[in-house]
Amino acid sequence: MAINFTKYHGLGNDFILIDNRQHPLPIITSDQAAQLCDRNFGIGADGVIFVLPGQDGTDYTMRIFNSDGSEPEMCGNGIRCLAAFIADLEGMERQTDTYRIHTLAGVITPQLMPDGQVRVDMGEPRLLAAEIPTNLGDKNDKVVEHPLQIDGKTWEVTCVSMGNPHCITFVDDVAAIPLADLGPKFEHHPAFPQRTNTEFIQIVDRDYMKMRVWERGAGATLACGTGACASLVAAVLTGRSDRIATVELPGGNLLIEWSNIDQRVYMTGPAERVFVGTV
Repeated sequence: MAINFTKYHGLGNDFILIDNRQHPLPIITSDQAAQLCDRNFGIGADGVIFVLPGQDGTDYTMRIFNSDGSEPEMCGNGIRCLAAFIADLEGMERQTDTYRIHTLAGVITPQLMPDGQVRVDMGEPRLLAAEIPTNLGDKNDKVVEHPLQIDGKTWEVTCVSMGNPHCITFVDDVAAIPLADLGPKFEHHPAFPQRTNTEFIQIVDRDYMKMRVWERGAGATLACGTGACASLVAAVLTGRSDRIATVELPGGNLLIEWSNIDQRVYMTGPAERVFVGTV
């Protein structure tokens, strides 16, 4: 079967986008998606994203397989790419710049901005241990600067869910973090029954921070939208940041806001088409 695809990236976090609007389920398996993501023997990507018919009154549905074949609840950079892909698919027939997207993390609403950026209403962060989920602390409490043992060293971690789990720790220098060594140990720590994304954050100023990320199911990536959102929330919870800040990732910058009015998190950043093809 020949499959048409478009490659997009959001700050270097790259995805294979497949038009799946005529089918309610992804047209390839998770194993096939992992093969397509292989950078030596496939197309190469951090994940495969499918645009499916909408559910429960939404415009479209998003499904995503990571490069290891696992399926996350959502992907922040991915949903910006999905919005740009939908706009390209609709072409001149497009009636709106805003879409309501059904995801496993709930309904997410991206908006295409006049300057080409995509602003996404990421919803309210989930802060209780049971919601993340993690077994650190009481299930009905927030997990803020909680000790976590990794290889005999104690890390102070703050946990946030943006529909998917994140473990954030603040460090003096993100460049000095041995990400390839530490990332899998955080991801697979027994404190996280569904594994976790892990963000290491260096605070530069109250409105600027640097981030490196180990993504659950994808490893080290150049950017993570949900991770940037979770990190801003964690920085506010620990008194390190204002509620609007720029998050610098290896692939570029995202603007993140945790609204003091509706308590929702808003992410603004780019989504760029790389090439189209058939496999």
